[in-house]
Amino acid sequence: MKRYFLSVLLPSFVFAEDVLSSGDTAWMLVATALVMLMTPAGLALFYGGLTRSKNVLNTIGMSLGAYAVGTLVWVLVGYSIAFGDGDIVGSGKVLLSGITSDTLKGTIPELLFVAFQGTFAAIAVAIASGSMIERVKFSTYMVFAALWIVAVYAPVAHWAWGGGTSLNFAEMDFAGGTVVHLNAGVAGFVVAMMLGRRRDYGKAAIKPFSPILVSLGAALLWFGWFGFNAGSALVADGVASSAFMVTNVAASLGVIGWIVVEWFVYKKATIVGGASGAVAGLVAITPASGSAGVEGAIIIGLIGGVLGFIGVAKLKNMFKVDDSLDAFWIHGLVGIWGSVATAIFIADYAMAENYSMASQLVNQFKAIGLTVVYSAIATAVVYFIASALTGGGRVDDESENRGLDETVHGEKALNL
Repeated sequence: MKRYFLSVLLPSFVFAEDVLSSGDTAWMLVATALVMLMTPAGLALFYGGLTRSKNVLNTIGMSLGAYAVGTLVWVLVGYSIAFGDGDIVGSGKVLLSGITSDTLKGTIPELLFVAFQGTFAAIAVAIASGSMIERVKFSTYMVFAALWIVAVYAPVAHWAWGGGTSLNFAEMDFAGGTVVHLNAGVAGFVVAMMLGRRRDYGKAAIKPFSPILVSLGAALLWFGWFGFNAGSALVADGVASSAFMVTNVAASLGVIGWIVVEWFVYKKATIVGGASGAVAGLVAITPASGSAGVEGAIIIGLIGGVLGFIGVAKLKNMFKVDDSLDAFWIHGLVGIWGSVATAIFIADYAMAENYSMASQLVNQFKAIGLTVVYSAIATAVVYFIASALTGGGRVDDESENRGLDETVHGEKALNL
C-alpha cells in the first residue's frame, strides 16, 4: 500500500527498492506490447474507419508514422526531457546515456520502462492527428509529431511523472488523463483551428468509410488499454489487477452511456456511437484507474460516454471548429472529466487518512489548467514551425478534393 500511494500521489515514479523481479518484468513486457498495438493497429483502424474513403490510408499512415517518429525522438531526447534529472525539463539521458541492460527502474529494467513510456508519447501525438486529417500535409504532420513530443508531451510528462517540482501540483494521474488525453485533445483542437475547415465541411455529408473498421479499431484499443492502465502500476500486483478490472468496467459503461443517450436523441443506437463510447469510457477511467473501485468506474465510464456524445453531437456544432474525428471532444473534454472524477471517486482502500477531496480537486484543476494553457500555446508554436519547414501545412485544393490517398501516397484503400 505504501508503494502504491507513492506511485500515484507523488510527482515521479518512486519505488521501495531496485531489485529485479522476473514477474514484474514479464508483465511489463506484455503491457508494453499491448500499448504498442494501440497506435499502428487500434487507433489506425479506428480513425481510418471514421474518415472518408479517399483519405483512409493517409489517416492510417499518420498513426503508423506517429509511432515510428515518436519512437525515434523518444530515445533520442524525449525520454531525457521527461524522466531525466531537472525541474522544468529533465536532462542527462540523451540517447539513453547511462542506461544499460542492467540498469533498473524499481523492479524492472530501465530500458523496458523507456519503451513503455515511449508508447505513451507515440499514441498521444497520434490521437491529435484525428483533429487535422483530410487537409494537413503528411510531411507537415511528421515534422509536427517529432517536435510536439519533444516540446509539448515530454515537458508535461516531466511535470506530472518525471520529477519536476515547480510545475507539479500533486495531481493524481495514474495513466495519463491529462498527460496523454487532455494534452493531445487540446493540441488537435489548436491545429484544427490553425488549418481551417475542410472545403466541404458543413456543405456535404461526411460519413465514415467503414463502421466495421471503427468497431475493430475500438476493440483493439480496448484490448491494448489493459496494458496502458494496468501496466502503469509498473508491477504485477493488486493495483495492476484493480486497474485492469475498472478499465474493463468503465469501457463497458461508456458504450452503454453513449448509445442510450443516442437512442433518446436520434432513436438510433449506432455501432460507430458504441465504439466511440467505449473509447470515451476508457479515456475517462485512465487517470483514476489506479485508485477507483468498481462502483466509481461505473459512474466514471457512464458519464464519460454521455459526455463524449454531448461533445460530439452538440458542443462541437457550437464551437464550429472542424475537429475532423472529434479528438478534442472524446479525449480532451472527457479527459477533463476523468481528471476531476479521480479526486471524487477514490476507493476507501486507496484513500490516505488525511485525504481531502476539496484540496485534491484544486490540485486536479491546477494541473488541467496548466496542461490546457501550455499545450495550446506550445502546440501553436510547434505547428507554425512545422508548417514553415514544409512550405505550408495545408494541402492544395486539388489534393483535398481528390483525396490524399491517391495524391500523397499513390494508393487506394480498396482496389476493386
